[in-house]
Amino acid sequence: MSADSHPTLPPVRLRSDAELARDALGAPLFARAVRLARWAGPDTRVGVGGELATDQLPEAAAVLGLDAADEDSAGYASQAWRVAVDTGLVDVTEPEDDHGDDHGDDHGDGDGDDHGDGDGDDHGDSDGERFGTAAPGEDLALVTSGAPGDVLDLWLAALDTVLADAAVPDLDDLVDALDAGGEIDFDRLDWNPGREADFLDGVLANLYLLTVTEGGAADGPIPLPVLAASMIVPDDMGEPTDAVLEQVSDAMMRLDDQFRQLAPIGLVDFRPVDEELMAEADSPLESEPADTGGGGAGAGAADDEDVSRYGMVRLTPLGLYGIRARMLEAGVDAPAVGELAEKGADALLDAVSLYSENAAQAEIEHWLAGREQPAAAAELLAAARGDDEGGPLRRLRCQQALAPAGPEAEPAVRSVLDDPELGGLARVWLAERGVGDVPAPDPEMVFWLTVDTIAAQLAADGETEELPLLMQTLTAHHTGFFEQVWRVEHPATAYVLEAMGRLHPDKKAAKEARKAAFKARSRRPA
Repeated sequence: MSADSHPTLPPVRLRSDAELARDALGAPLFARAVRLARWAGPDTRVGVGGELATDQLPEAAAVLGLDAADEDSAGYASQAWRVAVDTGLVDVTEPEDDHGDDHGDDHGDGDGDDHGDGDGDDHGDSDGERFGTAAPGEDLALVTSGAPGDVLDLWLAALDTVLADAAVPDLDDLVDALDAGGEIDFDRLDWNPGREADFLDGVLANLYLLTVTEGGAADGPIPLPVLAASMIVPDDMGEPTDAVLEQVSDAMMRLDDQFRQLAPIGLVDFRPVDEELMAEADSPLESEPADTGGGGAGAGAADDEDVSRYGMVRLTPLGLYGIRARMLEAGVDAPAVGELAEKGADALLDAVSLYSENAAQAEIEHWLAGREQPAAAAELLAAARGDDEGGPLRRLRCQQALAPAGPEAEPAVRSVLDDPELGGLARVWLAERGVGDVPAPDPEMVFWLTVDTIAAQLAADGETEELPLLMQTLTAHHTGFFEQVWRVEHPATAYVLEAMGRLHPDKKAAKEARKAAFKARSRRPA
């Protein structure tokens, strides 16, 4: 996972560790690895790399309940065994070479010459091939007696193995790359392990981003062409060229193979590319079922059924957990809703200032749960102060946090009525509750609050379609507003007036805002 691609991500809603651990144990590939770990014993033989002996694969497949007649069963068993070994569910002792000593006392009589009497103790065969041993690993006990976090750690180790396998070219490509001597010609294969791993990490990071971003594809699967295009098509490209479309097509088919491998570990729900579709055309994008430009907006441009034929993928709840864990390990800021619950109000407001309104509300609700309202309100108000650049948005999030508070919070709110930064916020809160004895603000506070409110909206959402109406509403009831507001001692005064000069729907008011912005800039030291 690259820490540079998405330095700060929207917060993700994760299931509890207990729920995720149940999902992990139910993932088909992980469950198979656990079953083989329990099956491993004195008669289990492994090769130099810890792989299961070939003639034991049918028995392993039978243990997994796989059909012996299915030619893929041995491959499934081999993969599950590799996961079991890599995660520590199985401990293996690899065979010594012909010049080494035997491992342990179960390799025969210890003289190194007994390779083929068939009594099961020599771990060799009639051709003199040596085998190592295998046994259930210590970590296997964690599956049943460990905490949910222990199970998830095992699953993450299994995920690493599967991701490494998914980055390896498929068998057909390897066969095509064999040279005359039977060796793989890596130049012809054009395979760079680091590049392939980075590509898959990037795809999964984009899939994660599309899932957690509001207004993205969180509520449904992502069409494979859209996901492939998000990795290939430049953001500033209009209509993709034929060469780019061909690259998207190649990436799409590579992802089809990779997601088939990732689905059994529980990372994704995946609907593969329709086999008939691949048979119809050399290029899966030849009929262009969906707009591949722009990373997601075109997913609905074609009939849903047609798009689904080109493959659909979605991260599972367990997959969200897994990709986030890998991002955190890579140094990416990938927050999760609820992780600020034990932190102070200052950390809460700083963090949720970067969140969307809905995500901020969810985090705030977690933070408020279990806290006494008077103390929580006082802490939030104290954290909202500040004349730094982030101050306006902190106060907006503070107002959002105080919105559901009841009468118990009123004393804390009243205590800041005379505060130059919080007095306006306090009056708004009290007025919304119909409190009648609220003192009217002085003009200076009104102007300061107007600047602070618009600055907060600009910081939260940028120049939205609704912002001009807000500007008009805030300035309509104040005669000579722009003649006075430029004097407001707020660090964002000039910035806000410049925005009003661009966005205010009344042309005369916009012109006055630009003049006021110039005055505000002139009076402030460089």
